[in-house]
Amino acid sequence: MERRARMCAEYILDTGATVRDCAAHFNVSKSTVHKDVSERLAAIDAALAQEVRKVLDKNLAERHLRGGDATRRKYGARREKTCDRAKTAGRCVSEKQRGTSGGIY
Repeated sequence: MERRARMCAEYILDTGATVRDCAAHFNVSKSTVHKDVSERLAAIDAALAQEVRKVLDKNLAERHLRGGDATRRKYGARREKTCDRAKTAGRCVSEKQRGTSGGIY
């Protein structure tokens, strides 16, 4: 467990990975990674645990931005498909014609 905790910590520090990314990389659960880097690592190497905590705090602060980007990509792709079909029928209206500037819809 100590070895896995150190490996996860080093991976997170090297790549700036999220807990989810680290869990996928090492094929363990997110709960395991979180416990390894927050509790077990603190008992093994407090300095390393503090460095990892900084990366995890940064990821937490950026989480809402990544979620917004994913939503924008999802609905943007959906709109493109709908618009492609509507263009053939002459019904698609561009943002410029609608008077909006870059909204999701």
